[in-house]
Amino acid sequence: MLASDPLYITPEDYIAAEEISPIRHEYRDGEVFAMTGGTLNHNAIVGNLFFALKTHLRGSGCYVFTESVKTRLDACNAFYCADLAITCDDRDRPSTQQYINHPRLIIEVLSPSTARFDRTEKFADYRTIPSLSEYLLVSTDRQQIEHFQRDDRDHWSLREVTEPLQLVSVDCTIAIADIYEETDIH
Repeated sequence: MLASDPLYITPEDYIAAEEISPIRHEYRDGEVFAMTGGTLNHNAIVGNLFFALKTHLRGSGCYVFTESVKTRLDACNAFYCADLAITCDDRDRPSTQQYINHPRLIIEVLSPSTARFDRTEKFADYRTIPSLSEYLLVSTDRQQIEHFQRDDRDHWSLREVTEPLQLVSVDCTIAIADIYEETDIH
């Protein structure tokens, strides 16, 4: 979509509308997409990860945000609502803005309607963020976590997580059982 297109929505108009919207939306190059609600399992996984990461990072200068805080991707002209995003960058210190720009770690908890997009276009867009060093895709139909990690040559590698999950970017280890606690996922 081009900025001259009459249906094009500017990033500024998107952010202004999000301030009063009762539902969340993602934004990609002038288009706005409504976000769907999650399942009980999805919510439990996000809550478990948030609790573990928030507890671990307390006092570290890093912040854990849920999907209500967007991640801005300047290179792609996009704003995404990651299930969890962690920033340790002073430029993202808590403020009145609705988004961060410099995440170190992004976690998406997969749903059937978004899994393909989270693995493909969204991940391609996330890779344009210079500060991002880890990206997790957490399954909601079985205990499976895909862990993408950027190396010092800017190459991404994938590994399926076995016990436990080790997050190098924030020096945190989480047991798989803790991530899937209070779900019916085996």
